[in-house]
Amino acid sequence: MAIVERSPHTCDHAGQAEFQGNETTPPAQTCGSYQSRTVPCPTKLENPVGSITKQIQKLSVIVPVYNERWFLPEVVRRVLNSPVSLEKEVIIVDDGSTDGSYEVALQLARRDSRLKVIRHQRNRGKGAAIQTGITEVSGDVVIIQDADFEYDPTDYPLLLTPILEGKADAVYGSRFVGHCRRVLFFWHTLVNKFLTLVSNMVNDLNLTDMETGYKAIRADILRHLRLTARTFTIEPELTCRLAQWGARIYEVPISYTGRTYEEGKKIRPRDGLKALAAILYYRFIDTQFTNDEAFVTLRSVKRAAAYNRWIIDKVRPFLGRRILEAGAGIGNLSTMLLRSERLVLVDRDPRYCEMLQSRFFGWTNVSVNQGDLTEAKTFDPYRTERLDTIFCANVLEHIADDQKVLNHFYQVLEEGGHCVLVVPAGPRLFGSLDEAVGHQRRYTSDDLMAKLHKAGFRVVHSHRFNRLGSIAWFVSSRVLGRRTLGPHSMTWFSRIVPLAKLLDWILPVAGMSLIIVGQKPRQERLRVAA
Repeated sequence: MAIVERSPHTCDHAGQAEFQGNETTPPAQTCGSYQSRTVPCPTKLENPVGSITKQIQKLSVIVPVYNERWFLPEVVRRVLNSPVSLEKEVIIVDDGSTDGSYEVALQLARRDSRLKVIRHQRNRGKGAAIQTGITEVSGDVVIIQDADFEYDPTDYPLLLTPILEGKADAVYGSRFVGHCRRVLFFWHTLVNKFLTLVSNMVNDLNLTDMETGYKAIRADILRHLRLTARTFTIEPELTCRLAQWGARIYEVPISYTGRTYEEGKKIRPRDGLKALAAILYYRFIDTQFTNDEAFVTLRSVKRAAAYNRWIIDKVRPFLGRRILEAGAGIGNLSTMLLRSERLVLVDRDPRYCEMLQSRFFGWTNVSVNQGDLTEAKTFDPYRTERLDTIFCANVLEHIADDQKVLNHFYQVLEEGGHCVLVVPAGPRLFGSLDEAVGHQRRYTSDDLMAKLHKAGFRVVHSHRFNRLGSIAWFVSSRVLGRRTLGPHSMTWFSRIVPLAKLLDWILPVAGMSLIIVGQKPRQERLRVAA
């Protein structure tokens, strides 16, 4: 159980009063000359292909503390005086200290309203302290700051700049490239580099310092990561989870003043073995990186490149040159439509829209719009775009009023244009997976054809495919009760897509997916005029 101590508001302007400590503190140990660099606030992340922006106004610093009484006041002073003009909050998590660190933290918090103190009744580990701190974060970006002098808060601008410029979701401060550092343990460094190598191999990254204690991460992503590590294994778990999320990770050089064990360094050789085990565990065994089951499924489907190509090949004869993809998600299918003359990507989730913006930066034929498909205003900007194709794959089943969406599709399409729908088929297959990802229904051909006719379309194509997938879905969803599609399952299915195509001619079961294409009659303009 965590005890939260909130400090009284003793400053004229909360968040701006200068911190002054009165504890006896060790002399400052700095390395580098970044003090003159300041990050402006507020900062707007510019959108390269759409109109969505994100305001970053507040920095949250989580300080996990265990028996750091004599260092804590100076560390907090440096954090609050760091050359960052964003609003700051400091969340001190005392992890069951026995040397009076908690009492010192309370004294500091009483003098500055930007400080918040949380206490674990017993020592639970660095990872547990960080997870507790995350629950209290109210800022837009989070930095994890150890309560010692190994990492210098004057490096905050270096960590924050790639995020503020809209390039990164997470930034690692590397101790091993281009910086001033204290020369210490050879074997400790070697183990760090070995663990980084293994982490890079399994996560397909090229970091130079996975174990760094300086990481800046966007708060909206950090809150959604599923973190379970209680000890120093939080570092490899964070890296693995960010890689599984698909986060854009940058590295910057930082100064580093390492401590000896006599000076209080807590990590031990056994922690290296734990970190190695954690890398393999979070990459290959516990692969659920977030509790957002729909996003886990999207990330898993991204790995099924052959399956995604199969879908596009099935609908390609009906795709025109000016396409609106409704419910683009994270762009799993959008990448195969980039050669279109015009590609409009619409999704209601701002996180997905931001991922699309980053992913398709520089494509001048692509635009991204956040909007609800059930609202006519979402389509207003594109009524003069002469769109000849609406492509909607595995989206319609999520929407309660799907008829309204089909009506909007009809209105925005050019005459003769196609509405290409890919939906889950077979109501008898509906199970736990459908519920987890938010499916309202699974369709029959007759049902969807009737809705298209009601919207005004003429159905020109209907086809069910992926019979092998029907069997796999039934077993996973109805028999095993699974709620996510694991990345390994999708990778393996992608590898056997050639077999699945063959079995579509053989298996005596209906396919799990339905493709239906509706065409807007060419005479519509004349009928309206009459």
